Amino acid sequence: MQHSALINVMVKAALRAGRSLKRDLGEIEHLQVSLKGPANFVSLADKRAEEMLYTDLSKARPGYGFLGEEGGTREGTDKSHTWIVDPLDGTTNFLHGIPQFAISIGLQREDTIIAGVVYNPANDELYIAERGKGAFLNDQRLRVAGRRQLNECVIGCGLPHIGRGDHVQFRAEMETLQNKVAGLRRFGAAALDLAFVAAGRLDGFWERNLSPWDVAAGQILVREAGGTISGVEGKDDAVTSGHVVCGNEYVHGELLKILKAASK
Repeated sequence: MQHSALINVMVKAALRAGRSLKRDLGEIEHLQVSLKGPANFVSLADKRAEEMLYTDLSKARPGYGFLGEEGGTREGTDKSHTWIVDPLDGTTNFLHGIPQFAISIGLQREDTIIAGVVYNPANDELYIAERGKGAFLNDQRLRVAGRRQLNECVIGCGLPHIGRGDHVQFRAEMETLQNKVAGLRRFGAAALDLAFVAAGRLDGFWERNLSPWDVAAGQILVREAGGTISGVEGKDDAVTSGHVVCGNEYVHGELLKILKAASK
């Protein structure tokens, strides 16, 4: 199918960086790995992929700002546009040879995410969305799941790990939710979790303490697939708050109620 010039730029950059990550996945035992923090690994593959993305996106759209997980903020002359990029979401999965990781590219205009691409090179699943034009997986239109009975729903989540997140709060939320849903899943790559909600594979998802690059592309995927996404307060923005709750309108509302009850 035909895509806009903007989406073509994003897809081309993601595919090139993805080929590099796929080669490195095959040579996982040879990767040199450094520690960035407790249980938060950064590989040479991660850094190399971000530089490839920066080079390709900057060449195609000179002047746009760039916010990446590894390189931080790189100011551009165009103050209204910023690429928000995670070159390897699911780094721990990647470094253990688990094929659940992705490149995530979001484009922010002023305060609005207008386009997103999430690409898993391990299985060649390419998710794209552009504001007002829908969300797609390998050119197939996406819609969020329509279930309206919480006990039939599978909900994704993020588990706080060593050195990150409020473990007590998460346990309270999980215990409250476990008795109300068909199942909980934790896959370890928030961008793909959000893409799974857009594709109807997960009925909903929540996680706290995320970074903008974890959420930007996934947020527009969910919205363009007909879903609702916010922070945990319900009206706050997931990209800026760092907390995300999403699903169809019903599931989103029910999750907000449950999370609020669990925090009392």
